[in-house]
Amino acid sequence: MNKTNFFKGILYAFLILLSIICLVPFAMMLINATRSNTEIVRGFTLIPGNSLVDNYKNMMYHMNVTDGRFTGIWLGFKNSFIIAASVTVLSGYFSALTAYGFYAYDFKGKKVLFMLILIMMMIPSQLGLLGFFELNKSLKLLNTYIPLIVPSIATPFTVFFMRQYLVSTMHPALIEAARVDGAGEISIFHKIILPMMLPAIATMSIFAFIGAWNNYLVPLIIIFSPEKYPLPVLMGYLKGGKVAENLGSMYLAISMSVIPIIIAFAVFSKYIISSISAGSVKE
Repeated sequence: MNKTNFFKGILYAFLILLSIICLVPFAMMLINATRSNTEIVRGFTLIPGNSLVDNYKNMMYHMNVTDGRFTGIWLGFKNSFIIAASVTVLSGYFSALTAYGFYAYDFKGKKVLFMLILIMMMIPSQLGLLGFFELNKSLKLLNTYIPLIVPSIATPFTVFFMRQYLVSTMHPALIEAARVDGAGEISIFHKIILPMMLPAIATMSIFAFIGAWNNYLVPLIIIFSPEKYPLPVLMGYLKGGKVAENLGSMYLAISMSVIPIIIAFAVFSKYIISSISAGSVKE
């Protein structure tokens, strides 16, 4: 064995070990979802338990009815999916449209607006939470999904990423050629720009979906009706009793909540490589 193969073997062994370490928390979550509270308190094991059905029943008991209204975990799934799907679709389209505007047009104040986008990327969203609540209160939008969807339509980072993607992949001559051929601006965007931006849109859609699906703080202060709660907020009902009595149910609820995220990532993850490598090869 030569020196190159030796170091390559060590590198592969290290990466395999690192992958196993990264997967341990996920394995703990799945296995603890099948174990009773007593078994979980004793410590972690790789052997699944026999309490999956009991944990599911206990989870449904705590999450099904509040003040006589149905708030089951499946309703939480539906509410979260409505919010996450709306944010993902609208964010992908309007962020691409905004990025195209910054790329293709020269207008007064363009550099200032783009600088503001960069500045807004550095400001934590939690700092404006109080003002955001008061604004929606004045607009009478509390206890609706509008405050959870509309502000995410064109987030600063998504616009910045897509604009940089256009800079690295789109040649301005292509747009000029389309204009010379008589294509309208809306037609150019939908028939030329949007198909070329699909890798960037898919990449940002993953993060938009995950962020909207896992959003806990904003729905907690905006939504008041339990039947409108998204899944992260609804899972708080498992803490209604003593936490030690609902450990298995909490692990089960968390395991169920990550399934859509895994599916979304598995479907769109191939586009991440395409977006990152865009523009790396020039002819």
